[in-house]
Amino acid sequence: MKVEIYSDIACPWCYVGKTRFEQALAAYPQADQVEVVYRPFQLDPGAPEEPLPHREVLAAKYGPQSVQMDARITELGAAENLVFDFDTVVENNSLLAHRLLRYVLDTYGSEAQARLKGRLLAAHFGEGMDIGDRAQLADAAVAVGLDRDPVTEFLNGDDLHDEVLDEIEVARARGVTAVPTFVFEGQWAVQGGQEADTFLRVFEQVARETAGAAPAAASQDDGAGQAGQGGAACEGDACEVPRD
Repeated sequence: MKVEIYSDIACPWCYVGKTRFEQALAAYPQADQVEVVYRPFQLDPGAPEEPLPHREVLAAKYGPQSVQMDARITELGAAENLVFDFDTVVENNSLLAHRLLRYVLDTYGSEAQARLKGRLLAAHFGEGMDIGDRAQLADAAVAVGLDRDPVTEFLNGDDLHDEVLDEIEVARARGVTAVPTFVFEGQWAVQGGQEADTFLRVFEQVARETAGAAPAAASQDDGAGQAGQGGAACEGDACEVPRD
């Protein structure tokens, strides 16, 4: 089974969703037969390529209620043992980080990519990491066991720039408008940071449907959310890009 996860490092629900998905995968008896690949998506592709304080960005868009939005996702994250420290979060354009994730997938494989994705989310939301800073991105790669020199060389070039933009366009063409979106076997989509038991049921259902060649329904639960970077809004259990 192949699962493609469309997500953005700037999306808090992508952090929650990754954690819950991995809990379900660990409980799935055929986990060793599941390939997980992270695909790029940008909530705000027009975000400036400069570090800006999260509180400042969010307050400019949503006013005083932005503090409550952050508090809700912080509480939800704590239930999953995730740290959201929005006082230290720095917003920046996420394209460079997505390029690095694609490079790691191509060079080191999907398991290394998943480790790096987790590290980037943890550092961005809990440790004040600037996801647009080349040196900090290289540090994150080293922290998950990758070699600094080739990563630094990649980050200092422009390889995979067009390829990642093309991937994002493919996502939009597939109908992805909110993240995280989990696509199973290229056919069945589950949107949002579902509970782990929901993901586990999806694993089992997709396995049955694949064997029986019958369509499976996408799943979407209600939940708490918060506003995301740029023009995106995080409601329910996903961050959605507003339609033109």
